[in-house]
Amino acid sequence: MADHVYKHIRLTGSSTASVEEAIQNAIDRASESVENLRWFEVKETRGHIEDGEVKHFQVTIEVGFTLEETVG
Repeated sequence: MADHVYKHIRLTGSSTASVEEAIQNAIDRASESVENLRWFEVKETRGHIEDGEVKHFQVTIEVGFTLEETVG
């Protein structure tokens, strides 16, 4: 196994359904423009309450991805 160097980015995903869907939404969107996503860590979980009910979930995650190796 080669040694890896990881770069970290912070994302906040949202969902009206669940915390898990908020995480997946953030990862799905990031994967459209960032390659080599490898792991995530939940940093914050928040929600919006309306009329005594949870209406929206927000989850901030830190995502690590490997940097491309340069040849040269």
